[in-house]
Order: sequence, then structure tokens, then C-alpha cells
Amino acid sequence: MGEFTRVAVVGDLPDPGYELMEIADRMVVLFHIEGKYYCLDDVCTHDGGPLSDGCLDGKSIVCPRHGAKFDICSGKALTMPATEDTLSHEVKIEGGEVFVRLHD
Repeated sequence: MGEFTRVAVVGDLPDPGYELMEIADRMVVLFHIEGKYYCLDDVCTHDGGPLSDGCLDGKSIVCPRHGAKFDICSGKALTMPATEDTLSHEVKIEGGEVFVRLHD
């Protein structure tokens, strides 16, 4: 695991809301849901589609290509056609700022 990277200021994202961003040459989606922040790879494991083009459904993101759902808290694949989880990254809040540490 790498170091934490500052990605936002608390309150930058609406709640609920999400934003596509690049951290260390990796495209990820930062989510703000019910006062908490989460981060996932911007990849549907079914066909590589961008989850950031999808829509929120509670605490899941729906892939716009084929409708697979992923839990934004864990990256777990919730519905077909996705059968593999997408990668979740560690998020922390410190001094009013949002930081993400990428996982491999």
C-alpha cells in the first residue's frame, strides 16, 4: 500500500454524490454517502466499463453498460453480470480534508 493522497475538502462533494478522479495514474471514484466517504476503482469487472458514468442506487453504483451493481462501501459485486468485486480503497478524513490510500 502507498501513502495517503489528499483528494478533496470535506463538503466539496454533495451528499449523496460522487466524482471521478485520478490518483497516481489510476482512475477512481470518490463517493460521499450519508456523511461518509468511500473510494472504488472506476471499473466494472464485467466488461471494464466506467462506474463513474453510472447512477447511485442507495449505497450501490449501477454500471451504465449492463446494469451490474457494486457496493460502494466494499466494492462487492452485488448483481449479474458482474461476478468479481471491484477494488475498494481506504479513505480517511483529517483536518477537514479527504485522503485516499490506494490498494493493489
